[in-house]
Amino acid sequence: MPRWSGETVWSARAALDHLLGPAVIGADPTDIADVDRRMELTCRHNWFAKAAIEMACWDLAGKAAGKPVYELLGGPARPLSVRCRFSMGAYDPDRSRNRARELVEEGFTTIKVKVGGPAEKDLERVRIVREVIGPDLDIVIDANCGWDVDTAIHCVNAMEPLRLSLVEQPTPDGDFSGIARLRSLTKPPVMADDMCFDLIDAEELVRHQGCDVISVYPGKNGGIGRSKQIVEFAGRNGIACSIGSNLEWDVGTAAMAHLVVGCPNMQVEKFPGAMLGPEYHEVRVVKNPISIAGPIVTITDRPGLGVDVDWDVVKSHRIEA
Repeated sequence: MPRWSGETVWSARAALDHLLGPAVIGADPTDIADVDRRMELTCRHNWFAKAAIEMACWDLAGKAAGKPVYELLGGPARPLSVRCRFSMGAYDPDRSRNRARELVEEGFTTIKVKVGGPAEKDLERVRIVREVIGPDLDIVIDANCGWDVDTAIHCVNAMEPLRLSLVEQPTPDGDFSGIARLRSLTKPPVMADDMCFDLIDAEELVRHQGCDVISVYPGKNGGIGRSKQIVEFAGRNGIACSIGSNLEWDVGTAAMAHLVVGCPNMQVEKFPGAMLGPEYHEVRVVKNPISIAGPIVTITDRPGLGVDVDWDVVKSHRIEA
């Protein structure tokens, strides 16, 4: 979404066609560091467009080596099946109540509730979810930078009786001092997401002691390798990482899952992430879809990313500008 990332489908295509694609023609696709260097010399940011090329190179490198990408990242740090949380929208009370009940029935043990709007409506929504799911399941809230710092502090403290397990991106983008102030004045662990796109952002969060967890995405971060850099840097500084989602199809989800499996500091057992994107779409765009059963996402040990694009499906659903 352009409001979130600054990129669009159209800008990404233009960057790939006219900047990034030409820059990597002739490069060795298994030399991912060189591919990344070439792209960095071409343009700033454009993380999702860069990630498209970078993730394809990991897929090629894995297939060339006959290994799944998680092996190239250092080997499996956890099983190939990962339990995810579910993200609920900022629903009205009745829909929140009904959806929370459905999610418990589907086997979800961590539910993320979107907040960041009027404080009283946010508080009511989270209270309803807690009432429905009972005392033993986990609630995460995510404001997506929607609150100012003072409102965020007020709301998080007002929700203390609701036993939040994590507070995700409660304060505005770029305000590293603000998120640090909130963390010092509230009790639940704090996750940074919308304000951490690259390693420099992660360094600022560490410098300000602004979070307990960082949400990484290979798309948001410019590829698997850049996500891995953030994850390892965070680990060296005592900060956990988990996986975030932009409702990717199977290709992007595969990249996310290999990162989770291949990086020990992707602490999804303690802070479940999201890799359910393919379930939101009407079609699956690969011949061998990733297994998604309720909250459980499972990848295979096939070489590369383990999925193969079904170009006939892609072409039949293409929207021409």
